[in-house]
Amino acid sequence: MAAYPEFPVSGAGALTRLNERSREIFKNIVESYLAHGEPVGSRQLSRILQMPLSPASVRNVMQDLEELGLVYSPHTSAGRLPTELGLRFFVDSLLQIGDLTDQERSQIETQILAASRKQTVDEALADAGLLLSGLTRGAGVVLTTKENNRLKQVDFVRLEAEKALAILVSEDGSVENRILPVPSDLPPSSLIEAGNYLNARIRGRTLTQVRGEIELSRAAAQEELDSLTARLVSAGLASWGGPDGAAQNLIVRGQANLLEDVTATTDIERIRLLFDDLETKKDVIDLLARAEDGEGVRIFIGSENKLFSLSGSSMVAAPFRDSQRRIVGVLGVIGPTRLNYARVVPMVDYTARVMARFFGGV
Repeated sequence: MAAYPEFPVSGAGALTRLNERSREIFKNIVESYLAHGEPVGSRQLSRILQMPLSPASVRNVMQDLEELGLVYSPHTSAGRLPTELGLRFFVDSLLQIGDLTDQERSQIETQILAASRKQTVDEALADAGLLLSGLTRGAGVVLTTKENNRLKQVDFVRLEAEKALAILVSEDGSVENRILPVPSDLPPSSLIEAGNYLNARIRGRTLTQVRGEIELSRAAAQEELDSLTARLVSAGLASWGGPDGAAQNLIVRGQANLLEDVTATTDIERIRLLFDDLETKKDVIDLLARAEDGEGVRIFIGSENKLFSLSGSSMVAAPFRDSQRRIVGVLGVIGPTRLNYARVVPMVDYTARVMARFFGGV
């Protein structure tokens, strides 16, 4: 079994003291929910448990689990479903992570590496999200920062008296255009000088590297360039590295998969709310950024984060790194809380490892 980090539940001391019988009953409640999405009752549990227990004994244990906040009853006389706390406890303490088959590993490697040879980075990342979506039946999400793209060329073109177009070309062939404010008295020659100055320094390097070095040598840069050109260079760099998150690229694929296996009106409403969540790109980016902390796979369940506070969804995400161990992106899967975690976790983990190879990591 693959090893994945645990994420302890706050104040879970009482939960870890569950005896074997309670753990077995709780485990079966959760596994039934993940498989079918329906409450499970004491009579049904007494039939499938490995240990001989009467329905009455099972009901007593279920009541204890409910008092601990691990399960709840959706309505009178119904069976039990796991709470978000219960799902977290299950994922951290009881989940048996499976491993991928050789065929699944080969499929992930073949599709991503084939895409990376033919397409730009953004297109390869989109394929990775689509692949994850198809394999897990959830919505695949990928977040990367354009600042990690290695640059090839930058040009500035005057559009209006106080506007210029900055054209940034990456080594992978991707092109990004930004409109920049420029002083009305900026001479046309300054645009050419600024482009020449940057092009002498950027080839094969990331925007972060170039911007940092120019910041350190600002005095020398201003001696080499006149004041107006220096301002244009600075504005051109800031437009790709500012605090507004514009340098981050979010890709979401496979939302239609979330409509499959919907069994109730409440499920449909949750999916609608999840679609609304996914439209809030800033919150998705913030959540994915949290997955950059530490190594390996991170699991976010329901209202543990504000993004899914209404839709009650989950996300499994993992970062991928370049050859210098720097995080260059995060990929993951979003879906209902009854995701097949045992399958999704190794899928996300292995796909992140393959993406790391694409960026020169190991």
